Amino acid sequence: MNTIFKIAWRNIWRNKRRTLITAGSIFFAVLLSVVMMSIQKGAWDKMVDNVVNFYFGYGQIHDKGYWDEQTIDRSFALSEEINALPGQIENLDNIVPRLETFALGSHQKNAYVVRVTGFDPEREDQLTELSSRLTAGEYPAVDDKAILIGEGVAEKFKLGINDTLVLIGQGYHGVNAAGKYAVKGIVRFGSPELNKVMVYLPLAEAQRMHGAEGLVNSLALDIKDRRDVPQVLTDIRASVDTSAYEIMSWEEMMPELLEAREVDTAGNVIILFILYVIITFGIFGTILMMAKEREYEFGVLTAIGMRRGKLGIIIWIETIILGLVGAFAGLLGSLPIVIYLNRNPLNFNEMSEQMAETYENFGFEPIFPAAISPEIFFNQTLIVILITTVLALYPLLKIYRLKPVEAMRA
Repeated sequence: MNTIFKIAWRNIWRNKRRTLITAGSIFFAVLLSVVMMSIQKGAWDKMVDNVVNFYFGYGQIHDKGYWDEQTIDRSFALSEEINALPGQIENLDNIVPRLETFALGSHQKNAYVVRVTGFDPEREDQLTELSSRLTAGEYPAVDDKAILIGEGVAEKFKLGINDTLVLIGQGYHGVNAAGKYAVKGIVRFGSPELNKVMVYLPLAEAQRMHGAEGLVNSLALDIKDRRDVPQVLTDIRASVDTSAYEIMSWEEMMPELLEAREVDTAGNVIILFILYVIITFGIFGTILMMAKEREYEFGVLTAIGMRRGKLGIIIWIETIILGLVGAFAGLLGSLPIVIYLNRNPLNFNEMSEQMAETYENFGFEPIFPAAISPEIFFNQTLIVILITTVLALYPLLKIYRLKPVEAMRA
């Protein structure tokens, strides 16, 4: 077997041009498939982070039925069993209390509906890193009676730092809720949809304004790694009264986002299949060329008594070696491209204003980094190697059907 490998290796480099063409086609096959899949996965990871990490979190706890009827009347007091969860559940760093509702905002002649979120500034910052998104002003303290608003809200109302926004809404069980608050800070969200509606008010002041002292209606779960989410939610359900509370993952809260990702992934599978078909024909073309060029050689070797099976194995090993060389070269070639696109993502704000607006209409920031994911590199390389392995059977078939006299005349 060692002799066969030596012969195969020497045969590969007898014709360097043919070897480079064959390995090159495999190189570009791996390169294209890896870059394409990395951009697709990175784009969706970014989209999910825009919506999930910037506000919702990977999981939440609500009063039973809250998600179907999101009203401030479904608020509840934090119990001891809820407060104790971060110390009991592995990978649950904290719980982030919120009092969420809607109100009519007014400034001068402008009036729009906004989403008012009563929040704990310190815990919220640990979950969403909200303070890092400040574009103007300061981050509120726990006892402040001032608001933090999204850039889109500032633009709609034409608000600046220290300007006043009047909020009018309905409080807990029909209580009149109204107040006027100075803008202490302006933040920018990755999700344009959140940017246009978010108004943050320190939790104690939000509870006072809505007549809901000591109450919250949403608890976001601070889970750093999305892979831990299923187990954390399972553990929470086992620890709390599920007849009183609903524990939801981000997939359950935003099924439309999950469906959109699945539809896009299915579309990408079709595109990837077409790419693999093109790759297959490209690799097969180079193998076909190699087999045709060496037809005379095959005829001479079989004529002098070399067994067809042994010759076929040598040719098959040659093709496999070429496949491995091309695949690993493609792997190494794609790595710097993926790293570059990860650090310098595709930004449709700079490329096409119309395309950027289209993505923003769906609530996504039109910035797509490539994902550096080991399984993408491994899977795409493996697929191309498998394609090459199957196509390498063609020279074997050619050798078994070969007629030495006719081959030597060619």
